[in-house]
Amino acid sequence: MTEAPAAPAERVDRDLLRIAFILVLGTFMATLDATIVSVGLDRLTEEFGASVAEIQWVSSAYLLAVVAAVPASGWLAGRFGGRRVWLVAVGVFLIGSVLCASAWSAASLIVFRVVQGLGGGLLPATGQALLARVAGPGRTGKVISIVAVVPLLSPVFGPLAGGSVLAVAPWPWLFLVNLPIGAAAVLLARRYVPVVPPASRRTAFDLRGALLLSPGLAVLVYGLTEVAHDRAVPATTGVAAGVVMLTAFTVHGLRTRSTPLVDPRLFAQPPFGAAALALVVLGASVFGTTFLLPLYFQSGRGMSAWEAGLLLAPQGLGAAAGSVLVNRTIGKAAPRTLVVAGIALIVAGTAPFTLLGHGVPDAVIASALVVRGFGMSMVGAPVLNIVYCRIGPEQLPRAAGALNLLNTVGGSVGTAAVAVILENRLAAGADVPAAFGATFWWVLGFCLFAAAAATRLPRTRPREG
Repeated sequence: MTEAPAAPAERVDRDLLRIAFILVLGTFMATLDATIVSVGLDRLTEEFGASVAEIQWVSSAYLLAVVAAVPASGWLAGRFGGRRVWLVAVGVFLIGSVLCASAWSAASLIVFRVVQGLGGGLLPATGQALLARVAGPGRTGKVISIVAVVPLLSPVFGPLAGGSVLAVAPWPWLFLVNLPIGAAAVLLARRYVPVVPPASRRTAFDLRGALLLSPGLAVLVYGLTEVAHDRAVPATTGVAAGVVMLTAFTVHGLRTRSTPLVDPRLFAQPPFGAAALALVVLGASVFGTTFLLPLYFQSGRGMSAWEAGLLLAPQGLGAAAGSVLVNRTIGKAAPRTLVVAGIALIVAGTAPFTLLGHGVPDAVIASALVVRGFGMSMVGAPVLNIVYCRIGPEQLPRAAGALNLLNTVGGSVGTAAVAVILENRLAAGADVPAAFGATFWWVLGFCLFAAAAATRLPRTRPREG
């Protein structure tokens, strides 16, 4: 008996999930690469005969390039179309990966990581905006709940994947692993991802804004990184210059008659401001914890990089489980309810880490990470869904770029902040576990700040399209 053809609605849903899966490959590749290299820094130090201060720029250069690229993603997608920009971004990322694998010195590797970061910085925001345009307001929540879990999984599985690669292959494979993923993403996208007409072909590029925003963010993140390394002059100079440039960009954005690279007025439109603040603090909490725990496992417990990554895996499992719940409830529950409940779970999962100085068993750490992961998945997708369902199609690329930018900057600021706090605790003579435990009180403070922002989110669920 011949099976009846699928109903149109079912066929559309399958097509949409396939598109989401394809676009998420690019996001997964870019966000995973931000952390997979971290466990290989020791190997790279030996390979190139570089100092620790020099080799840390392998990670910092990638992050700064991402921060510099994200603001332009909205204009590029609006001008040339999301699908075209996404494909070019994957291509740039893959070229950067090949160049990194071919590096002959620490300096060349740092330069090639910038190429990688420029491509990787465009992928998450462009993919999200493109998916939201294809899905429409009524179905955005369900597909975003799938896509939004990837940035939560990547920092968890990155160190584990990096340790696994280095256990069986030389260091260039930290970068070459991207090639099959990227090639599959390009081939599938060319066949299945539809072309969405650009929303603003005639919008002029905001050159003055670009010269202020991207360099200002990069300089600010650089300054905060130098604070973490206790280098007073470059830290002060970087932070001060970054603040001045970002202030100038805000004034420019409010006064210009053309469309700015990131429109400051967006943050005054409910619920964009509250959503942006929640994502900033969530980024600080997620990346701050991802920085602290592996360091604690290795310096305080004597674990290998692979063992530390393995102990972090429960957070990814919790995030995956939470995304299933969010996918089923995101169109029915009030956004504020999901986000506040998620933050409460993050708080509950973070609290045991404040007791590291008293000796916390591995089973408790693993259980707490499951709870944290579950809670994190309940924050990102609902926040993105709120914004994407309440703004016009022409604003989607720029809104997606702004939200992803703030999440990235939040992660950078959060990591630098907890690094400074931890260093101060250790310098004051605290033993290693107690210093880490005290630092996690600040991570809890980030979460409470995010909860305050979440109370400004809408009580009613987004309308169905």
